[in-house]
Amino acid sequence: MKLNDSAFLKEKRPVLEELLQELLKRYPFASVMAQDATEKRCTVSRRLTGVSAGGVFSARGFVVKAFDGQHWSEHSFNQLTKEDLPRVLDEICRAAAMSEAVMPEGVAERVYGAPEAEKLTFHGSTEYELDPDEVGVETVVKRLTAIRDKGLSLSEKLLDYQAGAVWNKTHKLYLAPDRDLEQNLMWMTGSVVAIASRGQEIKMSHKGYSHLGGAELLSGMDSDVENTVKVVEELLNSEPLVPGEYDCICTPEVTGMIVHEAFGHGVEMDMFVKKRALAEKYVGEYVASPLVTMHDGAAVVPETGSYFFDDEGTMAHDTVIIEKGVLRRGISDYLSARTLGTEPTGNGRRESYRRKAYTRMTNTYFEGGSDSVEDMIASVKDGLLLCEPSSGMEDPKNWGIQCMVSYAREIKDGKLTGRIFSPIVLTGYVPDLLKSITMMSPAVELGGGGMCGKGYKEWVKVSDGGPWIRARIRLG
Repeated sequence: MKLNDSAFLKEKRPVLEELLQELLKRYPFASVMAQDATEKRCTVSRRLTGVSAGGVFSARGFVVKAFDGQHWSEHSFNQLTKEDLPRVLDEICRAAAMSEAVMPEGVAERVYGAPEAEKLTFHGSTEYELDPDEVGVETVVKRLTAIRDKGLSLSEKLLDYQAGAVWNKTHKLYLAPDRDLEQNLMWMTGSVVAIASRGQEIKMSHKGYSHLGGAELLSGMDSDVENTVKVVEELLNSEPLVPGEYDCICTPEVTGMIVHEAFGHGVEMDMFVKKRALAEKYVGEYVASPLVTMHDGAAVVPETGSYFFDDEGTMAHDTVIIEKGVLRRGISDYLSARTLGTEPTGNGRRESYRRKAYTRMTNTYFEGGSDSVEDMIASVKDGLLLCEPSSGMEDPKNWGIQCMVSYAREIKDGKLTGRIFSPIVLTGYVPDLLKSITMMSPAVELGGGGMCGKGYKEWVKVSDGGPWIRARIRLG
């Protein structure tokens, strides 16, 4: 089934169209973006059952962009009726008139013309099997409770076993002289977490689930309960790792973290404009192994970073960032693309209608290769299998990377020994790490359970992933 249109946006469309026409009488170009998004969350643990609505991605409101021939301005608001039109128009015009007045002395202005594009009308909805709102919160909680109880029954060493699910429905309408676009999106994520302790030390093992769809996601969430409990019990006996460089095999989840942190923010082209990304100087050069081809795009896979058009009215793309080791291009919003003389790639995204659009990642991943996982492990004489990414950060200006991995399994003479190390810190210079990749499996897996921030804020949903890879990595 396809997700239905928003009744709210349907009701507001006539007054939004009238608002746009009134703006176009005053400005050479204007656009209106309307958002209606809801988010719900259920969490079950030993001591708590929590249900909440709202959150970062829950918002209902509007943002207008206006171009007066020299300056661009934006105005966001959340109340609009036909009676409000005169007031809203006045607020927009006053905000636009302030653009020149607030320009700091000595700051040079760039002048960008209005967009020129063919007229486009689009209406799209994502598909699902089970609407979680129709399934009902009580049923979702019941399913999560069964997962929790199953986990707790497997080991007396557990402090807790947690299960959670989040779902979001986002409806957007974008109107401009050359655009009439509407989209309805639903994603759902889930997680299970096993927590155990030995003395003062606490260990965790987790598994995430995500897709562009509905409550059908819940049906597979109990399949990893036994493994997370087994892993957390092993982690109670884990050892610290001696820092150094190791031959490593990375699971698709760890590969995804490397993709996101190593070449994600570093190729967001608003960072090129601000001279904060080293990647700008290496377009057309080898920055990775010839085995590596990297994509980003909201149109490439059905995941949490997917959409039909971005928040600036650019249709979703599939952008090849690295092609057989060569850095080909970055990803961009409209403003950074115009500044750099390139075409926007459909990566202009807002946290909500209240926020500015920035260049942001969507679904970011490496293509697969031709090596079996068994052959990859067998090829390692003395190394590690890296599992369960937890967090990461990068320095786009210097191409540094630092990521946390929950644990690593020892490989000796092509076999897993059973020895386990935790926690693991992955560091290094991005091109060195990517150029060291020598093997990649055919299958590609993506996950989108988390969020991505720009700096310390501006959250959006993304997914990342890739194949199993073999690389030489600095660990601590």
